[in-house]
Amino acid sequence: MLDTDPSGFVRDARHLRLDTFVRLRWLAITGQSAAVVGAQFGLGLGLPFGWCFLAIAASSWLNLGLRIRFPASYRLSADSAALLLAFDIVQLAVLLFLTGGLQNPFSLLFLAPVLISATALPPERTLALGLLAIGLATLLALVHRPLPWFADGRIELPFLYVSGVWTAILLGTAFTGVYAWRVSEETRQLAQALAATELVLAREQHLSQLDGLAAAAAHELGTPLGTIMVVTKELVRQLGPDAPPAVAEDLQLLREQVDRCRGILSKLTSLDGDGAGFLETLSFSHLIEELVAPHRAMGIALDISSQGDAPEPDCRRNAGVMFGLGNILDNAVDFADARVVIEGRWTLDRVTLEIRDDGPGFSAEVLLRAGEPYVTTRSPDRGAGQAQGGTVGAGLGLGLFIAKTLIERSGAQITLSNASAPGTHGAQVRISWARHIFERGAALRHAPEFGTRPPLPAGDVAPI
Repeated sequence: MLDTDPSGFVRDARHLRLDTFVRLRWLAITGQSAAVVGAQFGLGLGLPFGWCFLAIAASSWLNLGLRIRFPASYRLSADSAALLLAFDIVQLAVLLFLTGGLQNPFSLLFLAPVLISATALPPERTLALGLLAIGLATLLALVHRPLPWFADGRIELPFLYVSGVWTAILLGTAFTGVYAWRVSEETRQLAQALAATELVLAREQHLSQLDGLAAAAAHELGTPLGTIMVVTKELVRQLGPDAPPAVAEDLQLLREQVDRCRGILSKLTSLDGDGAGFLETLSFSHLIEELVAPHRAMGIALDISSQGDAPEPDCRRNAGVMFGLGNILDNAVDFADARVVIEGRWTLDRVTLEIRDDGPGFSAEVLLRAGEPYVTTRSPDRGAGQAQGGTVGAGLGLGLFIAKTLIERSGAQITLSNASAPGTHGAQVRISWARHIFERGAALRHAPEFGTRPPLPAGDVAPI
């Protein structure tokens, strides 16, 4: 069975490759070296050249050691990545201490490691790195070597300017950190939810193909079973009444078991040919009944109606749509106090399915962020119970996202709202298709009785 637990995606999403950090540090080393060489020999500024290159060499040695110790594909844990970024902040602080502190215009590079952490690491690590950067910036504002300047003069910027640079670093660290984390987190959640959706759809499609596999197996097994039956009859004919009782009993048992196998295979074979077409195409009323059937014993009253002012539409069975609609109906039954209403309507142009319950309704957050992953109104206890039942992403807010995604893939429009009529309450979900999209891919009904066959009675269960 496919593993559709999204926690695996959450664990792996933040593990970045060591090669990414190594390449970024080589880029920083190149820029630092160019800046020091250009200031010393190009502009003629008096830098502590040896100490500066010692700090740059420390980064180079660390990079070489990491490259030798670990393969390029090695993925870092959050703690290891945070330590590497902390080293970069400290190394930059050393360079700035030697070259003027916050008076150095390159002091804004304190933002770079914090920004990288915000996009790749948990918020706790980013907060720690941000505090480290602010702490070192505060220290550099008070203690540093003079800003290198031309030999014939010395420049000392006012402390008010240094305070402004410190404030810019503080605000920049906070703003860019929060902004980058929020954007990357939304992207990460969407990617994880889409991956979970693909796994769910693959599982549902796998289950929907079992009928075809069963029919194919029946065809393949029919020939050897027929041969076994012929050989059994021939043995009975040759041995006749002279056969020992034990052998005669075994031959009789063998014939009975072969007949039983052929009976089972004949049922499986009925899933092929015209029977498969029947299973692949179903009417709108049958689709509703198939969704409702598993919930009839849940203790919730189900008020079902389906009608229209045109011939009833047919659709092709779609595993994703069936899963999505079933998930929405599951939620309605879970949150309903006593009653769930399922209404199917159709016209010449549109097909509409509306599901209403008399529960507490959608929260304002769900209505505001409908369609986003990891938005849930389930309590932890309810979510845990659903998870034990096997619902994908139960309690994580993935269920509604997956259902909405799968249904909209079929060309439908889905609307979430709360009951607005006086004296009513509860959630309402309305799914609407253009009729030509709903009927796309449905097989034509070729048997005359299909045109007049009534929908299944409320107590029956449609074949799956």
